This record gives sequence, C-alpha cells and structure tokens, in this order.
Amino acid sequence: MSDKIEINIAKLGEKVLRKKAKKIKNTKSEKTKKIVSIMLKTLEKSNGVGLAAPQISISKQIMVISSKPNDRYPNAPIMKDLVLINPKIIKTSNKKNKDWEGCLSIPGIRAKVARYNKIKVQYKTLENKKKTIVFKDFIARIFQHEYDHLIGLAYIDRVKSNKDIISEEVYFKTIISQK
Repeated sequence: MSDKIEINIAKLGEKVLRKKAKKIKNTKSEKTKKIVSIMLKTLEKSNGVGLAAPQISISKQIMVISSKPNDRYPNAPIMKDLVLINPKIIKTSNKKNKDWEGCLSIPGIRAKVARYNKIKVQYKTLENKKKTIVFKDFIARIFQHEYDHLIGLAYIDRVKSNKDIISEEVYFKTIISQK
C-alpha cells in the first residue's frame, strides 16, 4: 500500500456539493477515522486551510480546519489541525466582515463574501467528546465556509454582486500584493 494520495476534490456542479450532509452516528468508527485521515492528507497536498467531507465526495458532517501560511493563503494564521464532527453554530456576533474567499471545489476564482466576525460552535471530536469553541476572524471565516459545504451551499451562493468575483490570477497579482 502506497502513501501517495490522489487528490480528488469534488467540483462545483457535482451533486454531492449541493446535498445536506448526513450526521455521523459513530465518531469513533474506523470508517470515520479513515475519512478524516484522507481529508487531512488531501488538505495538506492541496494547499487549502479547510475541507468538508462533501468535497471528497462523502456526504457526511465532518470538516477539518488546518490554517497555516501556504501558496493559496500566504497570510493565514498558524493553528493545529482541528477535526469537527457534526458541527453547529450556536451563536454569532452581530457584526460581519466582507473578505476574499477561494474554494478547492471552485478552482480559479476568488470572491468577496460577508461572514460573521465571531462565532460559537459546538461539535464532536473523534473520541466522541462534545466541545464548544469560539472562532474569530479568519478561522471563523474558514469554519463558515466549510459549514456551508455541509448544508449544500458554496461560497459563491453568498456573493452579493458579480463584481465581487475575480480570477485567482488577478487576486494574487493585485489583492495579495497589496497586503
């Protein structure tokens, strides 16, 4: 058995990305652990900062957040990999912030999306422990982006104006070079 993993990310238009993902019944199962392992390897190889199970064509409520600077997100903050099973938002800030997002399932574009600045989230761990955590700023944005995948939405569904959508090439030339 090879350690190589083939990156096979579902792309916009595939039905799995528009379905509401099913809850995980057994967080401790080998199947759940294998899904998480594939997700973490896929995320690392693809230079993403978050990934939801539907993006690897598995319609289950699992997401991983793995923020660290990379080619796609050079200014990303560093955090340890976090696995969230059956996550839900239990509280949001009143304030939203509009900023740029990209998606591994929609390569080649970036768009400005309004997201809550701060969110309180409940989820289960692989050990079946119930946890509550507060995310702010960029990490809150990642969570909300991945959560959308679990409810059958893509970030472009939240774009208010087509003028807020640009090519990734232009994004890196103009937006990132200004930061």
